[in-house]
Amino acid sequence: MAPRNIKPEYTKSRVTLAGNRVRLGEATDEDIHVIENWRAAHNKILNDWQSTLRLRCRNHDNAVFAQRLKRRSTIFDKLTRQPNMQLARMHDIAGCRLIFNTIKDLTDFRASVHKSRMKHIRRKADDTPYPYDYIARPHPDNSGYRGIHDIYQYCARSGRKTEWNNLLIEIQYRTIFQHAWATAVEIAGQLTGNRSKFGQGDEDQKEFFRLASEVIARAHENTKSCYPDLTNSDLLSKFNQMEDQIGLLKNLGQIKVAGTTNDFLKQNYILILSKNNNQPLQVFSFKTLPEATVKYFDLEKQYSNDDDIDIVLVRAPSEENLRVSYKNYFSDTQDFVKLIHSGVKFLETT
Repeated sequence: MAPRNIKPEYTKSRVTLAGNRVRLGEATDEDIHVIENWRAAHNKILNDWQSTLRLRCRNHDNAVFAQRLKRRSTIFDKLTRQPNMQLARMHDIAGCRLIFNTIKDLTDFRASVHKSRMKHIRRKADDTPYPYDYIARPHPDNSGYRGIHDIYQYCARSGRKTEWNNLLIEIQYRTIFQHAWATAVEIAGQLTGNRSKFGQGDEDQKEFFRLASEVIARAHENTKSCYPDLTNSDLLSKFNQMEDQIGLLKNLGQIKVAGTTNDFLKQNYILILSKNNNQPLQVFSFKTLPEATVKYFDLEKQYSNDDDIDIVLVRAPSEENLRVSYKNYFSDTQDFVKLIHSGVKFLETT
């Protein structure tokens, strides 16, 4: 069994060098080992944060919580897409996601975290104190993405081991409406091969999701998204024209939600998804995170040359939390389709 708390064995400069070599296609076996150690070390801060956030969720009955360790392939992809990214500064290798019914529930919970007495440091950026509020300010790529991200720098309590100090974790907050939209974007990417999640691919699909984000924001959250100046009539006209042109909403509505008969009684899960849908979703659960991590790394090696297989390690307190937090792996677009249909009807009468 793997040790529960794997320590980072290499300096940040060595980690960054390994990431740069991946970007150039020159990574050695030693570089891969450095990256895997760096990634595995983030399990420690994930474990500490999840206990804190899950405890706070007890006072928010409708909050859904899950956590995940970033996939190696996704890390490599991000290094390629962002040529100035330094691996040692990548802030979302460890990530927690919280989903709420309303923006008020989200902001109240987030405020309670900010007010708590903790040693972890919330990171700022040079240009603005806290730049990751994509509800108040549109995402830089103007994709229609909405949600709030907090980046924390890990700091051990007094008397505790400090080897993990300064590792980063991303806390992601969404409402159920924002999450439904983000899920649909990922599933549409798997369905069509267009990576609109990253601002890439077919322009019509990207425009569809910008307009869909505006429909959901106005109809279900009484706010605006990336097209605040459009009238409701113009918004619906543009959205309906785009749907008539590409038929994406219809296609998303016809996707069958994936099911499984695996054991959901444990809290650590590995999800294996075929991007081409040539095999059903596989779900494996484990009693402990170290046990799951060992299997996760083995499976990544096994499928390292198969671009059609997507593997993720996540932790969730229940099957319901897992299915809600990672709807994209279960091909679940039902909420998004319903929100769009009801949103369109609402805006037609306002």
